[in-house]
Amino acid sequence: YIFGQFLWTGIDFLGEAGSWPSRGSSVGLLDLSGFVKPRGYFRQSLWSDKPMAYLGTYPLMQNNTPSMDALSNWNYDANQTIRVVCYTNAAKARLELNGKQVGAIQDYNHQTGIIHWDIPYQAGKLEIIGLDKDNKEIARYAIQSSKQPDALAICYAEKAIDSNKGLAQIIVQVVDENGVPVLLSDNEVTCHIAGPAKLLGLEAGNMADMTDYTDNKQRVLHGRFIAYIQTSGKEGEIKVQFSSPWLKSTETIIQAANSD
Repeated sequence: YIFGQFLWTGIDFLGEAGSWPSRGSSVGLLDLSGFVKPRGYFRQSLWSDKPMAYLGTYPLMQNNTPSMDALSNWNYDANQTIRVVCYTNAAKARLELNGKQVGAIQDYNHQTGIIHWDIPYQAGKLEIIGLDKDNKEIARYAIQSSKQPDALAICYAEKAIDSNKGLAQIIVQVVDENGVPVLLSDNEVTCHIAGPAKLLGLEAGNMADMTDYTDNKQRVLHGRFIAYIQTSGKEGEIKVQFSSPWLKSTETIIQAANSD
């Protein structure tokens, strides 16, 4: 039995870049934006007591070993053979595509820690259901095929922060016309701020991105990035807008107030 584990590192970091172009090491469970990477969910399945399931995919390759770095993407060519991997701490898992079971229910794989299926791609909703030993559902995770990028959407933003050097984080996602995240998008987004605050930086987690971290433009990775906004010491309304060519823009309002 293993009672603990040391990993280098928990989060990607700048430095030890290896080959060019790269600005750092991508061995972490979180990327530079703080987003959980697929391998982070894999480690969660090994160590967490809370029921969980994660679903990732990639085109079938010659290497038959299931990957712990599979993204939650469900956009491929019709009938292309895709490996679907499940990271879960459930006793078994069932795969469904557009509400219908695909393949057989599979037991947890104690050799690899990863359950997998190889299936032909069909657009729609792909879903994994984690089951206990009695076939009762304990966890669920779904991904959806997306259309073309249509708009920018704010997934998270503080509504109020301290006016004295308070910090706000804003997560922006590229979505299609139905609001489905577009993981394959790499659009460049521009941030504009009006009010008593300044932009500290934009980060998408792409180690190969050598652009200026502190300017107001950032190309998304897997369709998203995070913005860091800091207040200037004055109270008031802060308007933060994000725009990108050919995409609908989005904005949010943050109130800067004295917390004393």
